[in-house]
Amino acid sequence: MMKEELKTLFLFESLDDAKLDWLVEHGKVEHHPAGLVYAEGDDATCFYVMLSGTCALSRLVHGDDVETVRTEQRGVYAGATQAYLGAAVPQKYPNSLRAVTDCSFFVLPATEFGAMMRSWFPMAMHLMEGLFFGLRNTQTIIGERERLLALGSLSAGLTHELNNPAAAAVRATSVLRTRVAGMRHKLAMIADGRVDGTKLRHLVDLQEEAVKRVALAPALTPLQTSDAEDAVGDWLEEHDVTGAWDIGATLVAGGIDPEWLDAMAQTVGEENLEPAVRWITYTLDTELLMAEIEDSVARISGLVAAAKQYSQLDRAPYQTVDVHDLLKATLVMMNAKIPSGIKVVKEFDRSLPPIPAYAAELNQVWTNLIDNALGAMGQSGTLTIRTGRDGENVFVEVADTGHGIDPAIRPRIFEPFFTTKPVGEGTGLGLDISYRIVVNKHHGDIKVTSSPGDTTFRVLLPINPDA
Repeated sequence: MMKEELKTLFLFESLDDAKLDWLVEHGKVEHHPAGLVYAEGDDATCFYVMLSGTCALSRLVHGDDVETVRTEQRGVYAGATQAYLGAAVPQKYPNSLRAVTDCSFFVLPATEFGAMMRSWFPMAMHLMEGLFFGLRNTQTIIGERERLLALGSLSAGLTHELNNPAAAAVRATSVLRTRVAGMRHKLAMIADGRVDGTKLRHLVDLQEEAVKRVALAPALTPLQTSDAEDAVGDWLEEHDVTGAWDIGATLVAGGIDPEWLDAMAQTVGEENLEPAVRWITYTLDTELLMAEIEDSVARISGLVAAAKQYSQLDRAPYQTVDVHDLLKATLVMMNAKIPSGIKVVKEFDRSLPPIPAYAAELNQVWTNLIDNALGAMGQSGTLTIRTGRDGENVFVEVADTGHGIDPAIRPRIFEPFFTTKPVGEGTGLGLDISYRIVVNKHHGDIKVTSSPGDTTFRVLLPINPDA
């Protein structure tokens, strides 16, 4: 009787009598009342084929049991579906099977099912094994390749960002050496008596006052700067100071105006005016150059700190982090990739608590999402990075004003190898990797809403993952 019933199932209808007899000998019929048949994560010991009733499969998502399919079709199967791979993969149930109504199943032990598949369909097994492991290996290799490409791109951007302040520091150091040489020359003039030594004390006081004015110098518009340089240049020419227009810009940058020069002239006397002006100019120049070097070195230090924050090379993989530190580091690393026509808006909720996370991997998520957003906008648009709290989760949103995601492909965007980019420009693993990092490693979630001009990816991360 069982043999005839098995022949009516699509799974077994093409088997000959000998194979059907084998199934009858090694399998059995089990009747299950409505309720749990097996649970996700338990040892996969049996292969189930439904003979009658209604059953449902479900998966655990954030601790919630989410039903993925419900059917009353005879012949549907579940359970130890990868038994044919043996010890090559963990033999655990990948989902939970429930009997919605009283159900009957044809049940085959996993060991018998695996041996049956290998002996009955050897060529098919080789093909399936090749497909299974080949796909997994390919995904791993391409995933690593994508990480390397992203790292290379970010490294190139970082190199560009470092080059500008480094070049500025080198230039300022070279000019500073010249200015210091000029100051040594003026000191020699004082020693030779060509500058009145009795005025030296006043000159030093003026020098100190000039240094203080550098720090307090107001920020001028280009028009105000031009007017100020004209006024200082005219004063210097009226007092027969040579090269007035060469030194006028430095004096203005240091906050010096004609009124201050009048006070200086009264202090040092007309006979010492030009050497005093040049001494003050050298002082201001060296102070401005040192400030430029300090600023350049600070920028380099900031970029290096951002790179360390991004890579997390000197930190534990799993740690308590402030998501804002990670986001800022990622934006610094990606700065060279952001076109000048893209406006970056940061809407950060500073009241968010730190969360336990794999920091370096979250930085990869931000990189993927921001890179996709930039690709969707081209050369102009607005990139918005937003954070906040949603219940027991913090959220990070990456929004763009690009063309949006076609509703026809939206359900597929998290699939591995799915990409809308031209051949050779994308691996289709960016969102798949991001999904795995957020959902599998952090027990969070990642969602997307999209319409033309407004696409938002929302990443949810639990504040207390152990709860």
